[in-house]
Amino acid sequence: MEKLKYTVITGASSGIGYETAKAFADRDKPLILVARRKKRLQQLKQAIRQKNPNLEVLIFPVDLTIKENVYQLFSDLTIYELETWINNAGIGMYGGLRTNDLQKTEHLLQLNIEAFAILSSLFVKDYFSKAGTQLINISSAGRYTIVPNAVLYCATKFFVSAFTGRDSRRIDCCWCQHASQVISSCCHQNRVRPDSSEHGYL
Repeated sequence: MEKLKYTVITGASSGIGYETAKAFADRDKPLILVARRKKRLQQLKQAIRQKNPNLEVLIFPVDLTIKENVYQLFSDLTIYELETWINNAGIGMYGGLRTNDLQKTEHLLQLNIEAFAILSSLFVKDYFSKAGTQLINISSAGRYTIVPNAVLYCATKFFVSAFTGRDSRRIDCCWCQHASQVISSCCHQNRVRPDSSEHGYL
């Protein structure tokens, strides 16, 4: 029996991550869903299994603002064969630099930049030469401009875009043997408000 190849989606409990999970489920892709909120992950798993009862869906409730959790998550996933890694987890924060809460600022940077970069790097190290694998990094319209009351958030999305590369040729030179392995995805057709409700940022 052929070993299952999983699609990992971080930030899967709501928004783009939630819809992405359903889209990949419609394509019969075994899923590993990651987010802080266990209850929402369970609800998503249930919704997917109602439509596709035979699909393998695993959930990992993890707070990726904690660096140790980031490394532990990837370590826990080494027993699975991965096909696609989708970095979607992120939070938004509106406010001026003079008034922003520093703890919230730390969480923003830890999730949107640190966790993102670590997970991307770990995936590329392990799957660099494996054909058919891909890394998808979700950015936003904030990568194109600086919103006056969301400077830090926009800066993190500039980082995502710069880290990933603006086109496959640059990515091919930096990371992988096949340009198709790494895709930068930017959601700019429809403006999506980052889901920060569990941190109270918005």
